[in-house]
Amino acid sequence: MNIQTQPFDHPDAVKLNDQVQLEYAERYGDGEGDATPLDARMFEPPNGLYLLAYDASGNPVATGGWRAQERNEEGYSDGDAELKRMYVVLEARGNGLARRLLAALEADARAAGRTRMVLETGDQQPEAIALYTSSGYAPCEKFGHYRTYESSMCFAKPLQQA
Repeated sequence: MNIQTQPFDHPDAVKLNDQVQLEYAERYGDGEGDATPLDARMFEPPNGLYLLAYDASGNPVATGGWRAQERNEEGYSDGDAELKRMYVVLEARGNGLARRLLAALEADARAAGRTRMVLETGDQQPEAIALYTSSGYAPCEKFGHYRTYESSMCFAKPLQQA
């Protein structure tokens, strides 16, 4: 797999984002997917990063990004790096690609001086929950756009400086 830094609004990122939105709508039955407001500028270094993974044929197969957050009314803390749009296409799942993306995003956020990686997922995404808990993430106080939803689950992991 070839992992590349790309803008959040790159055509391949948009394509995979459309796919993950369909999966969210299917899993949660709401027909709308994730309504969290996102802008491509949120993922621009040094305040974020967006990655795309490509298979040997050059097809985009996975995405993930982080964006900087500071203490605010949505429950974030100073120094947070929020993980967003982690997604692997069905055909590429089970090969450790999500773990590779996650490790790369954590390393970049750490190098940017972020102190904690946080993420929000939902109770209908057991694969995501398993990935995050097996990667050292622990449940934390809810934050973000979906913090008032019962199905929302939030996790955090300290980013120790090397």
